[in-house]
Amino acid sequence: MTGGNTTSDSARLSRLREQAQTEDANDELRHLRNEFQIPTKADIKRKTLEEEDDPSHVLADGATPCIYLCGNSLGLQPKRTATRINQYLTTWSTQAVQGHFKPLDDSPLPTWLDADERAAKSMAPIVGADESEVAVMQTLTANLHLLMTAFYRPDPKGRHKIILESKAFPSDHFAVLSQIRHHGLSPDTSMVTIESPYSEDSLITTYDIQSIISKHAEDTALILLPGIQYYTGQLLDIPTITAFAHKHGIFIIWDLAHAAGNVPLHLHDWDVDAAAWCTYKYLNGGPGCIGGMFINSRNSLVTTAITDEEPERGYGQRLSGWWGNDKATRFQMATKFHPVKGAAGFQLSNPSILDITSLGASLEVFELAGGVAPLRAKSKKLTAFLEQALAALSEDARKLFRIITPSDPDQRGAQLSVLVADGLLGHVLRHFESAGVVVDERKPNVIRVAPAPLYNTFGECVAFAEAFEAALLEAPK
Repeated sequence: MTGGNTTSDSARLSRLREQAQTEDANDELRHLRNEFQIPTKADIKRKTLEEEDDPSHVLADGATPCIYLCGNSLGLQPKRTATRINQYLTTWSTQAVQGHFKPLDDSPLPTWLDADERAAKSMAPIVGADESEVAVMQTLTANLHLLMTAFYRPDPKGRHKIILESKAFPSDHFAVLSQIRHHGLSPDTSMVTIESPYSEDSLITTYDIQSIISKHAEDTALILLPGIQYYTGQLLDIPTITAFAHKHGIFIIWDLAHAAGNVPLHLHDWDVDAAAWCTYKYLNGGPGCIGGMFINSRNSLVTTAITDEEPERGYGQRLSGWWGNDKATRFQMATKFHPVKGAAGFQLSNPSILDITSLGASLEVFELAGGVAPLRAKSKKLTAFLEQALAALSEDARKLFRIITPSDPDQRGAQLSVLVADGLLGHVLRHFESAGVVVDERKPNVIRVAPAPLYNTFGECVAFAEAFEAALLEAPK
């Protein structure tokens, strides 16, 4: 281990801790942390579902919260989630099939028939949409496939290409490949990837994106991009890129997995065509929870009546299922499909009420917070403070890592992606496990650190920096 000036290091860390204490004391959203189940250090170390009786680590860490900075991967569980799920289970056990239609006077939950509509209403302000433009349904990749099935209409002699980033999340990449092949086309000629010729950290500028769009505009049918890039944490300029795509007559879909609940979105005002997102990251719905979809109202019109001779002429190409049918006629079991107007008309099957109940509990907490705007204000301060804490580490430690996320707060969300020196990732993660620090990694050498404003503190940013420095300096040389 390389030594440093112990006195100056102690003073440096002491100043950071004092600053963190002040920030936490002045944080107007600090009460929201009490809305969440924060695992203890003992919890994340144990290997059983139930608490162990008397192991040494329980005695040492039993009441100490872990440092959880992994909300970009899986958000923590709101305390009210268990309450709402138990209310759902009670409804099911006492009302059985009546739960679809029968409201209970003392229950805060909607009927199962109305559950997706209630969730869409709560989700709409988080993504900046009209309620009718949002559907809570399926899961992220399934929703991307549904959107591409509806809006990717390739012409081999005209527009047939799909543009996406070269470092797209693998599932997005797979979806694009399969859509192209489904239409009898080849990815070699119908898929275009974006990468920057200038950045060593996989960052792509708006100019990089616009250049590719301009180059391939004449034969591009669709663009799929992330609101926030999962690996680097870079926030793309959604309104500018959307407008540029529209200028060239190209339909654009946004994957908002890392943006929804993380940064302010104004999908309607930005005239976004369509978007999809998951709800288990910053939205805290639980692992694999139901997804969300946005479809601009101009893309979900229904201009015919079910009594028309060819009603399908009025709503365009889409995959259909009974839950997309007009609610007033859904249970008449007629075999003539006619969708409800808006994004809800793209639904297929009845949604998982268990999922929606879990998600709804978290959306209640967003309402308590006052929406995304105050959370974003805190998030900017939190992530900037984390960046400050990392910059304050000793020189010996700083030589072993660098941050690849943009330093401009307006070009990132909560996450900082930290690139560590070759060969150090495994050692750092083992040290974090021992110290009760939870982050995630992207091999071969990136850790993603995301302080979530709903439940993380400034003090935890300092604690992470201290654990990170210790891990780096104790690494084998």
